[in-house]
Amino acid sequence: MKPIFGRGPSLQLRLFLAILLSVSLMLADSRLDAFAHFRYLLNSAIAPLQYAANLPRAMLDNVSGQLSSHQNLLAENKKLKRELLVQQSDVLLLDQLTQENQRLRDLLGSPFIRDERKMITEVMAVDSDPYSHQVMIDKGRTDGVYEGQPVINEKGIVGQVSYVGAHNSRVLLLIDPTHGIPVQVVRNDIRVIATGSGQIDQIQLEHVPSSTDIEVGDLLVTSGLGGRYPEGYPVANVTEFSFDNKRPFAQIKARPTVQFDRLRYLLLVWPTPQELHNVGGLNDAS
Repeated sequence: MKPIFGRGPSLQLRLFLAILLSVSLMLADSRLDAFAHFRYLLNSAIAPLQYAANLPRAMLDNVSGQLSSHQNLLAENKKLKRELLVQQSDVLLLDQLTQENQRLRDLLGSPFIRDERKMITEVMAVDSDPYSHQVMIDKGRTDGVYEGQPVINEKGIVGQVSYVGAHNSRVLLLIDPTHGIPVQVVRNDIRVIATGSGQIDQIQLEHVPSSTDIEVGDLLVTSGLGGRYPEGYPVANVTEFSFDNKRPFAQIKARPTVQFDRLRYLLLVWPTPQELHNVGGLNDAS
């Protein structure tokens, strides 16, 4: 029986021919560049397959990069917010320190503050009793504070020390109804007594005849009588002068030079030896 397929060349011969053909084609391509156009077409044909095969990796890289960038932005945003909060708090503290520094400069640089011994003190608390106008300060007996000591600020008379503890003291304010202070009118040296009204923006002059030469706008300063307050410190400005013919005395009101709702830094004042000598002379004469 004759076989369907005839016997061809042997495998060794076919291998040899294939190798010979391959070598010939490589030599032709390397020497003559004969297959450059064919290689270009083949590369163009398989390029879409290469892009398709690379697409999943590229998409994963892109998503990973976006997630990483988003996380970095969130972390950086949180960091910047924390830094901004710290800087804002520093700015607030800087503003407060600037204001306190300006208050101290005003307090020490006031033109009417003279050569008496003085000590800066700070208000610690305000009396909550609506019928009593007192504040607590952070200086006491260990600092040389004594009862009746005058207290001032850069605007004028604040009041006097009413109680002295070891490390703090109470100050009776000028506006307290129980407080009285001898004053004089700068314009004509008329001497009167001013008492508190219980209001933070008003004091009143007591027992002043209606014929007394006092006008609205007159500046009242300490007269130095009584030996408690040094002479010449501003107290108030006259805001109202009225009288009734049926009454022997005029009704006179004045606005304190000190803003009692804004007390922070105060000055404790010690009288000079000359003032103490003058007070002693007045007491002897009386």
